[in-house]
Amino acid sequence: MSEKDTPNFRLRLWKLFLSTLYLSAFTFGGGYVIVTLMKKKFVDEYHWIEEDEMLDLVAIAQSSPGAIAVNGAIVVGYKLAGIPGTLVAILGTILPPFVIISVISICYNVFRSNFFVAQMLSGMQSGVGAVIASVTYDMGAPIVKEKDPMSLVILLGAFLAACILEINVIYIVIVCGLLGVARTLLAKRRTGK
Repeated sequence: MSEKDTPNFRLRLWKLFLSTLYLSAFTFGGGYVIVTLMKKKFVDEYHWIEEDEMLDLVAIAQSSPGAIAVNGAIVVGYKLAGIPGTLVAILGTILPPFVIISVISICYNVFRSNFFVAQMLSGMQSGVGAVIASVTYDMGAPIVKEKDPMSLVILLGAFLAACILEINVIYIVIVCGLLGVARTLLAKRRTGK
């Protein structure tokens, strides 16, 4: 009997599906919001992934083309249960927006001019800003706590490049990725591996 045939594996797939479905259904504000909720669910609550590993998975999801929520579900699903986990996580992530957008498209004319819907969406923008600030803090705090000067320089440089100099994020991700590769290669060379 392979691991995929065990009840424990099927239970993990079911929990993965329900978790991604729940997160996708009740997360407003895009992929960056869902990242912190995935961390809370899979790292803090289920203890399926280590925090450092989650940051690596988020970095992979961010640097891949496509929506970060789906990319995050792909890498987390694959890490937890291989290809079946990937498929289950994708389904759980895309199902709620698909249903919601389908319903909204049918009732678009009613929603478009509704005062209460417009006010609700306006209020949600404030909440989304707060959640994105929380994600930024949660992801940046471990880097600051490490007190690695190079990591801090890269963090500040990326922030300045994006917010002050308004450099395209694609270039920032590419440069940070190259810096990460160079640092890893230098560290391996120093340890002789």
